[in-house]
Amino acid sequence: MGSLLSACRINVEKKKVEEERHLRANDREYNLSFMYANNAIKTSKYNVFTFLPLNLFEQFQRLANAYFVFLLILQLIPQISSLSWFTTVVPLLLVLSITLAKDLSDDITRHKNDKHVNNRKVEVLINGDEKWMNVQVGDIVKLENNEFVTADLLLLSSSEPLNLIYIETAELDGTLIKYTISILYISGEVRCEPPNNRLDKFTGTLTVRGETFALDNERILLRGCTLRNTEWCFGLVVFGGPDTKLMQNSGKSIFKRTSIDHLMNFLVMFIFGFLAFLCAILSIGNGIWEYQEGNSFITFLPRADGANASLSAFLTFWSYVIILNTVVPISLYVSVEILRLGNSYFIDWDCKMYHVKSNTPAQARTTTLNEELGQIKYIFSDKTGTLTQNIMTFNRCSINGKSYGKSSKGFTVSMIKKIDFSWNSLADSKFCFHDHKLVEAVKSGSPEVRAFFRLLALCHTVMAEEKTEGELFYQAQSPDEGALVTAARNFGFVFRSRTPETISLVEMGVPTTYELLAVLDFNNVRKRMSVIVRNPEGKLTLYCKGADTIIFERLHPLSSKLMEVTTEHLNEYAGEGLRTLALAYKDLDEDKFEEWKERHHEASTSLEDREAKLDAIYEEIEKDLLLLGASAVEDKLQDGVPQTIEQLAKADIKIWVLTGDKQETAENIGYSCNMLREEMKEIFIVASNTAEEVREELVNARKKMSPESGDEPPIEKSRFLGKKSQVVEDEKVNGEYGLVINGHSLAFALQKDMQLELLRTACMCQAVICCRVTPLQKAQVVELVKKHKKAVTLAIGDGANDVSMIKTAHIGVGISGQEGMQAVLSSDFSFAQFRYLQRLLLVHGRWSYLRMCKFLRYFFYKNFTFTFVHFWYAFFCGFSAQTVYDEWFITLYNLIYAALPVIGLSLFDQDVNDRWSFQYPQLYAPGQLNQYFSKMAFARILLHSCYSSLILFFVPWAAMCDTVRDDGKDIADYQSFALLAQTCLLIVVSVQLGLDTYYWTAVSQFFLWGSLSVYFAVTFTMYSNGMYLIFTSSFPFIGTARNSLNQPNIWLTIFLTTILCILPVVAKRFLFIQLKPTINDKVAPRKVPRRRISTRRSGYAFSHARGYGDLVTSGRFLRIPVKTRSALFPHTDTPVADSTPQTYRTIYEGAQSP
Repeated sequence: MGSLLSACRINVEKKKVEEERHLRANDREYNLSFMYANNAIKTSKYNVFTFLPLNLFEQFQRLANAYFVFLLILQLIPQISSLSWFTTVVPLLLVLSITLAKDLSDDITRHKNDKHVNNRKVEVLINGDEKWMNVQVGDIVKLENNEFVTADLLLLSSSEPLNLIYIETAELDGTLIKYTISILYISGEVRCEPPNNRLDKFTGTLTVRGETFALDNERILLRGCTLRNTEWCFGLVVFGGPDTKLMQNSGKSIFKRTSIDHLMNFLVMFIFGFLAFLCAILSIGNGIWEYQEGNSFITFLPRADGANASLSAFLTFWSYVIILNTVVPISLYVSVEILRLGNSYFIDWDCKMYHVKSNTPAQARTTTLNEELGQIKYIFSDKTGTLTQNIMTFNRCSINGKSYGKSSKGFTVSMIKKIDFSWNSLADSKFCFHDHKLVEAVKSGSPEVRAFFRLLALCHTVMAEEKTEGELFYQAQSPDEGALVTAARNFGFVFRSRTPETISLVEMGVPTTYELLAVLDFNNVRKRMSVIVRNPEGKLTLYCKGADTIIFERLHPLSSKLMEVTTEHLNEYAGEGLRTLALAYKDLDEDKFEEWKERHHEASTSLEDREAKLDAIYEEIEKDLLLLGASAVEDKLQDGVPQTIEQLAKADIKIWVLTGDKQETAENIGYSCNMLREEMKEIFIVASNTAEEVREELVNARKKMSPESGDEPPIEKSRFLGKKSQVVEDEKVNGEYGLVINGHSLAFALQKDMQLELLRTACMCQAVICCRVTPLQKAQVVELVKKHKKAVTLAIGDGANDVSMIKTAHIGVGISGQEGMQAVLSSDFSFAQFRYLQRLLLVHGRWSYLRMCKFLRYFFYKNFTFTFVHFWYAFFCGFSAQTVYDEWFITLYNLIYAALPVIGLSLFDQDVNDRWSFQYPQLYAPGQLNQYFSKMAFARILLHSCYSSLILFFVPWAAMCDTVRDDGKDIADYQSFALLAQTCLLIVVSVQLGLDTYYWTAVSQFFLWGSLSVYFAVTFTMYSNGMYLIFTSSFPFIGTARNSLNQPNIWLTIFLTTILCILPVVAKRFLFIQLKPTINDKVAPRKVPRRRISTRRSGYAFSHARGYGDLVTSGRFLRIPVKTRSALFPHTDTPVADSTPQTYRTIYEGAQSP
């Protein structure tokens, strides 16, 4: 009953909004009084009773389905209906049944998954083994190694000596091994935040014996994780079932619709209006005919009482609504879903997007956006882990004003002797460094150098695992931390182990234990991390590392000179593309620290605004720091990134990189990956500190690129269905430009009064790099372009900080890299390497867009042509709403005869193969301009259909008028004409499909010829004597097929009609190829003859080459040469890589390229 009420949107008692959760360990009676949700989950949508009504209700919310139900009701009215009920019921039932079957299959799978999960067993402290669904909030459960986490748990204890556990969080945010510090209590009361979807945040307190402890995200084990490398652990259930963070995050995501979806909705509305217009014309014609000619037929067609011309016209209007219903595409949506699903499988099955090393295939995580991949204009990319490998190596450092490490410019690594770390028994053998001076400084006892590496060994959240003596394995949450801790390890400051209260090091061979007093953790706003430790001598020190701009703001004036020198070193490192951090420290006073510690405890146990209060407390102590130096780690580009970006740029796709790195680092990466190029006219740098200066720099840059651009942006305003849109039009620019803007300036530029200026300037540039940006700013930049440009956007990233950007863009792409799986889980498409993006867009995206547009063009053509023949026939039947075709042909036309061929075309057609798509990236441009399907293309389809329908009606009509058979018998009857008209129609649309097909496959051939064969087989069967005798009223066309189709003049008429329909299409294409060729016509594959290899020996020396006399005299040297580049992918990366080199040619729009 409850489910029925909920289905009907009736709430018996509105549940009070939970503001704070309060629970006691092992006290079920107390906890049940709050009526918290149990641990059962439900992801299914229906049950046995609600499936049929709810699913049909959802389907009839689709306009086309509701329209056909309305038609069915009209057909039940005898005065209106001119068609049998099955002409509407059969197509409608088929469409509804396909959707019902799909939804039923999906929901059965969800029910099975729910049952499997809910019936898992777990050991509960008070009741023994329990099913997951019966676990309640406040229960203490025991988990064992490799078991799934039952609910959101507060960790109490574990089998590890230091109460540490290891978890795999693959279902939530990645496959990284994380650690959590356990709390050694199994009783008490917990107060915490209400259920929410924040995976990175938890606020609460635990009260035991009058003492209060702060609870944060590090103490919580989330449902969806797996226990690893830990024999057992105990946890207190805080959130269960639907309240867990995993289920809170599984709600409905943003539903993305493609531009073609929006256009289709508009066209369907137009078609309804157009149908009403046609029916109105025919009803007026009926009224006029009845008024002028109707009286002549009263004798043998008497009128009903009260009937007149006006009533007849009114009834005829609705009769023609029924007859012309095929103009409304009932099967359009189902067919589109089939095509999108098929093209998604092609992406999943593409071996050339499979990454062998990580065993990661490409994945289409949504099936609704495929064709939009062929229309991308702007790409927004993260840098670290997306363009780069996110595998860090410690390369250089600056300590006390002195730079260590060798620049990578001007030499190879093999030219420099590698440092021998054999003096350090705990060193990592894989670590490489090439500056011997740094080792000498460490060994000589330099206090600054040792303090530098001591900071690296202490200020982190890395976990150390030592399975055998001396073999350390570090588990880091980020590759940066792992690289820095490994560097400290090799230079004599070895991080050995940690507990919640201590950090153990081996400093130059001497074991040392530091007391860990506080960890001031990193986040995207603070951009720094600090630890407060007490050394064995009792001295208190704060160690801090973070972004240089953040650290430098908090330095003591005594460090000003050192800061200037270090800044020069940082700029040098960033110029080499290295990722930099500044390092500083501060000695603390014991009394002041105790006072700060009390306020820190008060803020950390607060349930309201805990993060804001902690940030304020952190600010108090993280000031007047003394600078130690800076570190620089290298993050190399992924394979194929420069070539991919070059290819995408040739396809006129603009790439914006949004990164948190320094400006110099981002610039260097921009040059390395071919985003920024020397041949660009100018690269603008926006790095001002005030809003006025930022505006001035943006305006100056815009004026340089386009001197004639006005102060006001060129805005195109439009209104559709009550929704206003404000689009900034593109402005002409001579040459290519680049733009680099830092996060501080970007914050000003994104203000409401300046964002259009930023948009105008940035969109004029071929490449844009935004530095030091936050995740929120990434999403804001994407939203700005998405809102004010008539273009499709794509965002690509690999980390949790890219999720907001990925969700905001029209299409989100996740890279499964080193930063977990949050980006992938939030994305629409995913793969392992950035270089696969060009294949996703230039091949799969372009093909999907081309196929979808061909499908829509052909679909509307065949339906309009079919329907317009009815319209012309109305003028010859007294507007009596008689059908020109057999009713069974009307029923089966869109379901069988014309359905499979167009699906074959839309699944397998290619204008060029994948290699040609790479060789000519300019082929991508038509998709960006919506050239293949638009309102204008739809208007041309209407005109083409109108012409074809005129030929299909009047040529058979003229051919059969007063015609007799070979034996002299009359053939000009209605049934023979109907058969001829429908046969001509089916052959014409089949030939038209053949002309539209570029790439023939066995499946396409089978669908086309099979559909024609089925038509003739069904026609001869339905028009046979047997069917007439069995179902007399349903099959009245007895003998029509065998009497008509054995006449030569019938086949000549079919041939003539086909020629007249197809000839204009062929002529138009021929003329356009000759006079106005498209880019596809210019690069159509031509068979290049193989050059014969001579086997005759040469009489010249091997070093001698043929002269250039012939070339100079022929004038061929004046032509633009073909540029040949190496293969885009390394041959060794995958066994299925294409070994053929890629060739690029410039395509000219004005004339045929040489």
